[in-house]
Amino acid sequence: MASAVEAPATVAEGQTSHTLNQSARLSPYQLRMLHGGINPNRVRNLRGLAHLEAWDVRRQLIRIFGFGGFSIETLALDLVHNHGQEGFRRKNKQGEFYGDPFTAWTVVYRAQVRLTVFDTSGREICHWEDGAAGDAVNQPSVGDAHDMAMKTAFSQALKRCAVNLGDQFGLSLYNDGSRDAVVLFSAAHPPQEWKQQPAPLPEPEDPPVKPEPGTPAAEAVEEPSTGPSETAEAAPVERPASAPSERLGVLLRQVADCWNSRNLLVFNQIGEDAAQHGVLDEQFTDKRGVVTTLRKVLDDRIAEIQAQGGNAGRDAA
Repeated sequence: MASAVEAPATVAEGQTSHTLNQSARLSPYQLRMLHGGINPNRVRNLRGLAHLEAWDVRRQLIRIFGFGGFSIETLALDLVHNHGQEGFRRKNKQGEFYGDPFTAWTVVYRAQVRLTVFDTSGREICHWEDGAAGDAVNQPSVGDAHDMAMKTAFSQALKRCAVNLGDQFGLSLYNDGSRDAVVLFSAAHPPQEWKQQPAPLPEPEDPPVKPEPGTPAAEAVEEPSTGPSETAEAAPVERPASAPSERLGVLLRQVADCWNSRNLLVFNQIGEDAAQHGVLDEQFTDKRGVVTTLRKVLDDRIAEIQAQGGNAGRDAA
């Protein structure tokens, strides 16, 4: 689905009367970066699969093409599926139902995106279009389900467009998760045009990427707000010091948001969601530096509520 026309590389010039009609070009600096292998710190592993964060893809687009050197357009956003299943109940690992029934929302969106990159004079170099679907399954909040599904669809579509730019945008990861460059050579851009170009100094030394800003996994998980007649108990999952996986981050935020609730159903639902996505026993380091799991956090909180006589069906007054 990609369409691209690229010209031989040269140092990009500002637009003048002599360059208005010239083809858009990639500079030697840009080509040097595009031919390099990806920094392993930019790659995350979730459940055995290597992938890039969408925010990191945008960062690399800025580094290579500059501020304003690319555009991302939403061509279509379609609601594919929206269903609320009333009376849904969770199951444990033994297949036994537990907790009160609730309405579980499953939502799927499909996004179509166009990524366009420009030279430093604003001339289009090439563009690509691609699409992706994103879902949110059995969510207790219909709003969260729609938001999660849309964000996932947009992020995946952008990454699929960007992968046409090669190894810096995850192409090598399709080669069994390899971080080693796979493009190496392009006849349209012979090595003599860019290989002798020294790297810009200082080259950035990126720490390991964290979950994408703007998604529930990466938002600050703050202590719950307090009302005028109550004092909030500190949730042990506020802003983890060691980044959890994306799905675990979503669930940790839900736990923190609901921490003062006395409704056992809420915490049971989160636990079942975590079990379905394989993150219930994933270890993470909380703000206090304690290595723990979501299972332990939930079990401890449920035990506290039961000891205090919490109601399994509604919040305590």
